Amino acid sequence: MKDIKELRGSIDSTDAKIVELLKERMQLSREVAEYKREKNVPVFDGARERALLDKIEDMAGEECGGYARRLYITMLELSRAYQNKILEPTSSLSKAVSEALESTPKMFPERAFVACQGVEGAYSQQACDKLFKKPSIMYCTTFESVFQTVKNGLCKYGVVPVENSNAGTVNLIYELMEKYNMTIVKSTNLQVLHSLLGNTTDISKIKEIFSHPQAIAQCSDFLGNHKDIKVTPVENTAVAAKMVRDSGRDDIAAIASPSCVEQYGMKTIDESIQNNENNRTRFICFSKELEIYPGADKTSLLLRIPHKPGSLYQIISYFNSLGLNLLKLESRPVAGRDFEFMFYFDVGVSVYSPELLLLLDHLEYSLGSDRVQYLGSYLEA
Repeated sequence: MKDIKELRGSIDSTDAKIVELLKERMQLSREVAEYKREKNVPVFDGARERALLDKIEDMAGEECGGYARRLYITMLELSRAYQNKILEPTSSLSKAVSEALESTPKMFPERAFVACQGVEGAYSQQACDKLFKKPSIMYCTTFESVFQTVKNGLCKYGVVPVENSNAGTVNLIYELMEKYNMTIVKSTNLQVLHSLLGNTTDISKIKEIFSHPQAIAQCSDFLGNHKDIKVTPVENTAVAAKMVRDSGRDDIAAIASPSCVEQYGMKTIDESIQNNENNRTRFICFSKELEIYPGADKTSLLLRIPHKPGSLYQIISYFNSLGLNLLKLESRPVAGRDFEFMFYFDVGVSVYSPELLLLLDHLEYSLGSDRVQYLGSYLEA
Protein backbone atom coordinates (compact mmCIF):
# COMPACT_ATOMS: atom_id res chain seq x y z
CA MET A 1 0.00 0.00 0.00
CA LYS A 2 1.25 3.50 -0.84
CA ASP A 3 1.90 5.87 2.06
CA ILE A 4 0.10 9.24 2.33
CA LYS A 5 3.00 11.14 0.75
CA GLU A 6 2.94 8.94 -2.35
CA LEU A 7 -0.87 9.17 -2.57
CA ARG A 8 -0.78 12.97 -2.37
CA GLY A 9 1.93 13.03 -5.00
CA SER A 10 -0.28 10.98 -7.29
CA ILE A 11 -3.21 13.33 -6.63
CA ASP A 12 -1.04 16.35 -7.47
CA SER A 13 0.02 14.70 -10.72
CA THR A 14 -3.60 13.88 -11.59
CA ASP A 15 -4.70 17.46 -10.76
CA ALA A 16 -2.05 18.84 -13.11
CA LYS A 17 -3.46 16.69 -15.92
CA ILE A 18 -7.03 17.79 -15.09
CA VAL A 19 -6.01 21.47 -15.21
CA GLU A 20 -4.38 21.02 -18.61
CA LEU A 21 -7.47 19.23 -19.91
CA LEU A 22 -9.69 21.98 -18.48
CA LYS A 23 -7.64 24.61 -20.32
CA GLU A 24 -7.96 22.56 -23.50
CA ARG A 25 -11.73 22.24 -23.00
CA MET A 26 -12.16 25.97 -22.42
CA GLN A 27 -10.17 26.69 -25.58
CA LEU A 28 -12.59 24.45 -27.47
CA SER A 29 -15.45 26.36 -25.83
CA ARG A 30 -13.95 29.56 -27.21
CA GLU A 31 -13.93 28.05 -30.71
CA VAL A 32 -17.56 26.93 -30.22
CA ALA A 33 -18.43 30.51 -29.20
CA GLU A 34 -16.85 31.89 -32.36
CA TYR A 35 -18.81 29.38 -34.43
CA LYS A 36 -22.05 30.33 -32.68
CA ARG A 37 -21.32 34.01 -33.30
CA GLU A 38 -20.77 33.37 -37.00
CA LYS A 39 -23.87 31.17 -37.36
CA ASN A 40 -26.01 33.26 -34.94
CA VAL A 41 -26.66 30.22 -32.74
CA PRO A 42 -27.68 30.66 -29.07
CA VAL A 43 -25.13 29.71 -26.40
CA PHE A 44 -27.46 27.44 -24.43
CA ASP A 45 -28.46 24.11 -25.96
CA GLY A 46 -30.55 22.27 -23.37
CA ALA A 47 -30.91 19.02 -25.32
CA ARG A 48 -27.15 18.82 -25.94
CA GLU A 49 -26.35 19.43 -22.25
CA ARG A 50 -28.83 16.84 -20.97
CA ALA A 51 -27.51 14.22 -23.39
CA LEU A 52 -23.91 15.02 -22.39
CA LEU A 53 -24.65 14.76 -18.66
CA ASP A 54 -26.34 11.37 -19.13
CA LYS A 55 -23.38 10.17 -21.19
CA ILE A 56 -20.84 11.38 -18.60
CA GLU A 57 -22.74 9.69 -15.77
CA ASP A 58 -22.82 6.39 -17.68
CA MET A 59 -19.10 6.65 -18.51
CA ALA A 60 -18.20 7.23 -14.85
CA GLY A 61 -20.03 4.13 -13.70
CA GLU A 62 -22.33 3.47 -10.78
CA GLU A 63 -19.91 4.46 -8.01
CA CYS A 64 -18.73 7.78 -9.50
CA GLY A 65 -21.61 8.64 -11.84
CA GLY A 66 -23.34 11.08 -9.50
CA TYR A 67 -20.07 12.86 -8.67
CA ALA A 68 -19.19 13.16 -12.35
CA ARG A 69 -22.62 14.57 -13.17
CA ARG A 70 -22.31 17.29 -10.49
CA LEU A 71 -18.81 18.15 -11.68
CA TYR A 72 -19.97 18.53 -15.27
CA ILE A 73 -23.00 20.62 -14.30
CA THR A 74 -20.51 23.13 -12.90
CA MET A 75 -18.20 22.77 -15.90
CA LEU A 76 -21.03 23.36 -18.38
CA GLU A 77 -22.17 26.44 -16.46
CA LEU A 78 -18.62 27.84 -16.54
CA SER A 79 -18.38 27.03 -20.24
CA ARG A 80 -21.62 28.94 -20.96
CA ALA A 81 -20.40 31.91 -18.92
CA TYR A 82 -17.08 31.85 -20.79
CA GLN A 83 -18.82 31.75 -24.17
CA ASN A 84 -21.14 34.59 -23.19
CA LYS A 85 -18.14 36.62 -22.05
CA ILE A 86 -16.53 36.11 -25.46
CA LEU A 87 -19.69 36.98 -27.38
CA GLU A 88 -20.55 39.96 -25.19
CA PRO A 89 -17.53 41.01 -23.07
CA THR A 90 -19.54 43.29 -20.79
CA SER A 91 -23.02 42.50 -19.47
CA SER A 92 -25.76 45.14 -19.38
CA LEU A 93 -25.52 45.17 -15.57
CA SER A 94 -21.79 45.90 -15.40
CA LYS A 95 -22.24 48.56 -18.11
CA ALA A 96 -24.96 50.21 -16.01
CA VAL A 97 -22.71 50.21 -12.93
CA SER A 98 -19.79 51.74 -14.84
CA GLU A 99 -22.03 54.45 -16.34
CA ALA A 100 -23.58 55.25 -12.94
CA LEU A 101 -20.13 55.67 -11.38
CA GLU A 102 -19.32 58.21 -14.09
CA SER A 103 -22.60 60.15 -13.92
CA THR A 104 -23.36 60.22 -10.17
CA PRO A 105 -22.26 63.40 -8.34
CA LYS A 106 -19.28 62.96 -6.03
CA MET A 107 -21.22 64.15 -2.95
CA PHE A 108 -24.45 62.75 -1.56
CA PRO A 109 -27.04 65.58 -1.55
CA GLU A 110 -27.65 67.50 1.67
CA ARG A 111 -31.08 68.72 0.52
CA ALA A 112 -33.71 66.60 -1.20
CA PHE A 113 -37.42 65.92 -1.45
CA VAL A 114 -37.90 62.63 0.40
CA ALA A 115 -40.96 60.42 0.83
CA CYS A 116 -41.49 58.27 3.91
CA GLN A 117 -44.37 56.47 5.57
CA GLY A 118 -46.11 57.89 8.63
CA VAL A 119 -46.34 61.34 10.18
CA GLU A 120 -43.99 63.71 12.00
CA GLY A 121 -42.25 61.82 14.79
CA ALA A 122 -42.10 58.48 12.93
CA TYR A 123 -38.87 56.50 13.00
CA SER A 124 -38.71 56.91 9.21
CA GLN A 125 -38.56 60.67 9.74
CA GLN A 126 -35.62 60.19 12.12
CA ALA A 127 -33.90 58.07 9.46
CA CYS A 128 -34.48 60.84 6.87
CA ASP A 129 -32.86 63.34 9.22
CA LYS A 130 -29.87 61.02 9.62
CA LEU A 131 -29.45 60.44 5.86
CA PHE A 132 -29.95 64.07 4.75
CA LYS A 133 -28.92 67.28 6.49
CA LYS A 134 -31.97 69.21 5.27
CA PRO A 135 -34.66 66.89 3.89
CA SER A 136 -38.04 68.17 2.72
CA ILE A 137 -40.25 65.28 3.78
CA MET A 138 -43.52 64.17 2.19
CA TYR A 139 -45.44 61.78 4.44
CA CYS A 140 -47.32 58.85 2.89
CA THR A 141 -49.92 56.54 4.38
CA THR A 142 -48.42 53.21 3.20
CA PHE A 143 -45.07 51.80 2.10
CA GLU A 144 -46.42 51.32 -1.41
CA SER A 145 -47.46 54.96 -1.63
CA VAL A 146 -43.84 55.89 -0.78
CA PHE A 147 -42.72 53.93 -3.86
CA GLN A 148 -45.48 55.42 -6.00
CA THR A 149 -44.48 58.93 -4.92
CA VAL A 150 -40.90 58.36 -6.07
CA LYS A 151 -42.00 56.60 -9.27
CA ASN A 152 -44.26 59.55 -10.18
CA GLY A 153 -41.45 62.06 -9.58
CA LEU A 154 -43.08 63.86 -6.65
CA CYS A 155 -39.99 63.07 -4.57
CA LYS A 156 -36.51 62.10 -5.73
CA TYR A 157 -35.92 59.68 -2.86
CA GLY A 158 -37.85 57.35 -0.59
CA VAL A 159 -36.84 56.09 2.85
CA VAL A 160 -38.29 52.84 4.25
CA PRO A 161 -37.36 50.31 6.96
CA VAL A 162 -36.06 47.03 5.61
CA GLU A 163 -35.15 44.98 8.69
CA ASN A 164 -34.99 45.02 12.47
CA SER A 165 -32.35 43.36 14.62
CA ASN A 166 -35.02 41.58 16.70
CA ALA A 167 -38.21 41.36 14.62
CA GLY A 168 -36.49 40.51 11.33
CA THR A 169 -37.21 41.58 7.77
CA VAL A 170 -39.98 43.85 6.53
CA ASN A 171 -40.82 41.44 3.70
CA LEU A 172 -43.12 43.82 1.85
CA ILE A 173 -40.18 46.11 1.06
CA TYR A 174 -38.44 43.44 -1.03
CA GLU A 175 -41.62 42.91 -3.03
CA LEU A 176 -42.00 46.64 -3.63
CA MET A 177 -38.35 47.05 -4.63
CA GLU A 178 -38.89 44.40 -7.29
CA LYS A 179 -42.29 45.69 -8.40
CA TYR A 180 -41.19 49.32 -8.83
CA ASN A 181 -37.63 48.56 -9.98
CA MET A 182 -36.00 50.98 -7.55
CA THR A 183 -32.31 51.09 -6.56
CA ILE A 184 -30.76 51.71 -3.16
CA VAL A 185 -28.49 54.76 -2.94
CA LYS A 186 -27.70 54.76 0.78
CA SER A 187 -28.69 53.04 4.01
CA THR A 188 -28.52 53.69 7.72
CA ASN A 189 -29.45 51.96 10.93
CA LEU A 190 -31.24 53.59 13.81
CA GLN A 191 -31.45 52.62 17.44
CA VAL A 192 -35.13 52.16 18.13
CA LEU A 193 -36.41 52.88 21.63
CA HIS A 194 -40.10 52.30 22.25
CA SER A 195 -42.18 54.02 24.90
CA LEU A 196 -45.78 53.51 25.95
CA LEU A 197 -47.45 56.90 25.49
CA GLY A 198 -50.92 58.17 26.33
CA ASN A 199 -53.00 60.96 27.75
CA THR A 200 -52.40 59.62 31.27
CA THR A 201 -49.49 58.09 33.17
CA ASP A 202 -51.66 55.44 34.86
CA ILE A 203 -51.23 52.09 33.08
CA SER A 204 -54.10 50.56 35.08
CA LYS A 205 -56.52 52.68 33.01
CA ILE A 206 -55.25 51.38 29.66
CA LYS A 207 -57.58 48.93 27.86
CA GLU A 208 -56.10 49.04 24.34
CA ILE A 209 -52.67 49.70 22.81
CA PHE A 210 -52.06 50.77 19.20
CA SER A 211 -48.83 50.49 17.19
CA HIS A 212 -47.18 49.19 14.05
CA PRO A 213 -46.89 45.35 13.82
CA GLN A 214 -43.07 45.51 13.90
CA ALA A 215 -43.10 47.62 17.08
CA ILE A 216 -45.64 45.25 18.62
CA ALA A 217 -43.31 42.31 17.85
CA GLN A 218 -40.34 44.19 19.30
CA CYS A 219 -42.25 44.77 22.58
CA SER A 220 -43.73 41.27 22.91
CA ASP A 221 -42.26 40.67 26.38
CA PHE A 222 -43.83 43.83 27.79
CA LEU A 223 -47.17 43.09 26.15
CA GLY A 224 -47.01 39.51 27.44
CA ASN A 225 -46.99 40.91 30.96
CA HIS A 226 -50.18 42.88 30.19
CA LYS A 227 -52.32 40.24 28.49
CA ASP A 228 -55.51 41.91 29.69
CA ILE A 229 -54.80 44.88 27.37
CA LYS A 230 -56.00 44.57 23.77
CA VAL A 231 -53.32 45.18 21.11
CA THR A 232 -54.34 46.67 17.75
CA PRO A 233 -51.95 47.13 14.81
CA VAL A 234 -51.96 50.36 12.79
CA GLU A 235 -49.84 51.56 9.86
CA ASN A 236 -47.22 53.52 11.84
CA THR A 237 -46.03 54.17 15.41
CA ALA A 238 -46.28 57.96 15.10
CA VAL A 239 -49.75 57.61 13.54
CA ALA A 240 -50.72 55.57 16.62
CA ALA A 241 -49.40 58.29 18.94
CA LYS A 242 -51.23 61.08 17.08
CA MET A 243 -54.44 59.04 17.03
CA VAL A 244 -54.30 58.47 20.80
CA ARG A 245 -53.53 62.16 21.44
CA ASP A 246 -56.35 63.35 19.18
CA SER A 247 -58.85 60.98 20.82
CA GLY A 248 -58.50 62.66 24.20
CA ARG A 249 -59.17 59.28 25.82
CA ASP A 250 -57.16 58.06 28.81
CA ASP A 251 -57.99 54.37 28.33
CA ILE A 252 -55.88 53.87 25.18
CA ALA A 253 -52.15 54.15 24.55
CA ALA A 254 -49.56 53.91 21.76
CA ILE A 255 -46.18 52.27 21.43
CA ALA A 256 -44.08 54.93 19.74
CA SER A 257 -40.84 56.87 19.76
CA PRO A 258 -40.05 59.00 22.84
CA SER A 259 -39.83 61.96 20.44
CA CYS A 260 -43.64 61.80 20.13
CA VAL A 261 -43.94 63.04 23.72
CA GLU A 262 -42.78 66.50 22.74
CA GLN A 263 -44.14 66.29 19.19
CA TYR A 264 -47.73 65.59 20.28
CA GLY A 265 -47.73 66.74 23.91
CA MET A 266 -48.21 63.22 25.27
CA LYS A 267 -47.39 61.55 28.58
CA THR A 268 -44.98 58.68 29.14
CA ILE A 269 -46.62 55.69 30.80
CA ASP A 270 -43.52 53.48 30.51
CA GLU A 271 -40.24 53.82 28.62
CA SER A 272 -37.74 51.49 26.91
CA ILE A 273 -40.30 48.69 26.68
CA GLN A 274 -38.61 46.94 23.72
CA ASN A 275 -37.42 43.38 24.32
CA ASN A 276 -33.78 44.20 23.67
CA GLU A 277 -31.80 47.34 24.43
CA ASN A 278 -29.83 46.77 21.23
CA ASN A 279 -32.94 47.19 19.08
CA ARG A 280 -31.91 48.60 15.73
CA THR A 281 -33.79 49.10 12.47
CA ARG A 282 -32.06 49.37 9.12
CA PHE A 283 -33.51 51.90 6.67
CA ILE A 284 -32.76 52.17 2.97
CA CYS A 285 -32.90 55.28 0.82
CA PHE A 286 -33.93 54.46 -2.75
CA SER A 287 -34.36 56.23 -6.08
CA LYS A 288 -35.75 55.32 -9.50
CA GLU A 289 -32.44 56.46 -11.03
CA LEU A 290 -29.31 54.39 -10.54
CA GLU A 291 -26.91 56.46 -8.45
CA ILE A 292 -23.67 55.12 -6.97
CA TYR A 293 -21.89 57.48 -4.58
CA PRO A 294 -18.19 57.31 -3.62
CA GLY A 295 -17.36 54.82 -0.89
CA ALA A 296 -20.11 52.35 -1.80
CA ASP A 297 -19.07 49.07 -0.18
CA LYS A 298 -22.28 47.02 -0.14
CA THR A 299 -24.31 45.66 -3.04
CA SER A 300 -27.84 44.25 -2.93
CA LEU A 301 -29.30 41.83 -5.49
CA LEU A 302 -32.57 40.02 -6.13
CA LEU A 303 -32.16 36.74 -8.00
CA ARG A 304 -34.81 34.37 -9.35
CA ILE A 305 -33.01 31.06 -9.22
CA PRO A 306 -34.36 28.07 -11.18
CA HIS A 307 -36.19 25.48 -9.09
CA LYS A 308 -33.87 22.54 -9.62
CA PRO A 309 -31.27 20.70 -7.49
CA GLY A 310 -27.99 22.54 -7.01
CA SER A 311 -29.12 25.90 -8.45
CA LEU A 312 -28.55 27.91 -5.27
CA TYR A 313 -25.32 26.05 -4.54
CA GLN A 314 -23.96 26.97 -7.97
CA ILE A 315 -24.61 30.67 -7.31
CA ILE A 316 -23.14 30.63 -3.81
CA SER A 317 -20.06 28.74 -5.00
CA TYR A 318 -19.38 31.52 -7.50
CA PHE A 319 -19.51 34.14 -4.72
CA ASN A 320 -17.01 31.98 -2.86
CA SER A 321 -14.70 31.59 -5.87
CA LEU A 322 -14.47 35.40 -6.16
CA GLY A 323 -13.75 35.77 -2.44
CA LEU A 324 -16.90 37.84 -1.84
CA ASN A 325 -18.45 38.12 1.60
CA LEU A 326 -22.17 37.32 1.71
CA LEU A 327 -23.67 39.55 4.41
CA LYS A 328 -27.25 38.36 3.96
CA LEU A 329 -29.14 35.67 2.09
CA GLU A 330 -32.91 35.45 2.36
CA SER A 331 -35.56 33.73 0.27
CA ARG A 332 -39.04 34.88 -0.69
CA PRO A 333 -41.66 32.89 -2.64
CA VAL A 334 -42.41 34.32 -6.08
CA ALA A 335 -46.07 35.38 -6.27
CA GLY A 336 -48.10 33.20 -8.63
CA ARG A 337 -45.24 30.72 -9.20
CA ASP A 338 -45.51 27.49 -7.20
CA PHE A 339 -42.27 26.44 -5.52
CA GLU A 340 -40.21 29.17 -7.17
CA PHE A 341 -38.23 31.49 -4.94
CA MET A 342 -36.62 34.88 -5.18
CA PHE A 343 -33.38 35.28 -3.23
CA TYR A 344 -32.19 38.53 -1.68
CA PHE A 345 -28.40 38.94 -1.36
CA ASP A 346 -26.36 41.58 0.45
CA VAL A 347 -22.70 41.41 -0.60
CA GLY A 348 -19.82 43.15 1.12
CA VAL A 349 -17.72 44.40 -1.80
CA SER A 350 -16.40 47.77 -2.93
CA VAL A 351 -18.10 49.05 -6.05
CA TYR A 352 -14.60 49.68 -7.47
CA SER A 353 -13.64 46.02 -7.08
CA PRO A 354 -13.26 44.13 -10.40
CA GLU A 355 -14.82 41.12 -8.66
CA LEU A 356 -18.16 42.94 -8.50
CA LEU A 357 -18.28 43.38 -12.28
CA LEU A 358 -17.22 39.76 -12.77
CA LEU A 359 -20.06 38.70 -10.46
CA LEU A 360 -22.65 40.77 -12.31
CA ASP A 361 -21.46 39.47 -15.66
CA HIS A 362 -21.60 35.87 -14.48
CA LEU A 363 -25.05 36.20 -12.90
CA GLU A 364 -26.54 37.79 -16.01
CA TYR A 365 -24.96 35.24 -18.32
CA SER A 366 -25.82 32.19 -16.21
CA LEU A 367 -29.33 33.15 -15.01
CA GLY A 368 -30.47 35.55 -17.74
CA SER A 369 -31.13 39.28 -17.43
CA ASP A 370 -34.81 38.69 -16.56
CA ARG A 371 -33.80 36.74 -13.44
CA VAL A 372 -31.30 39.25 -12.01
CA GLN A 373 -32.30 42.55 -10.43
CA TYR A 374 -29.47 44.81 -9.31
CA LEU A 375 -30.70 46.78 -6.30
CA GLY A 376 -27.72 49.09 -6.07
CA SER A 377 -24.29 49.61 -4.53
CA TYR A 378 -24.20 51.99 -1.59
CA LEU A 379 -22.65 53.10 1.67
CA GLU A 380 -24.29 52.53 5.05
CA ALA A 381 -24.28 55.74 7.10
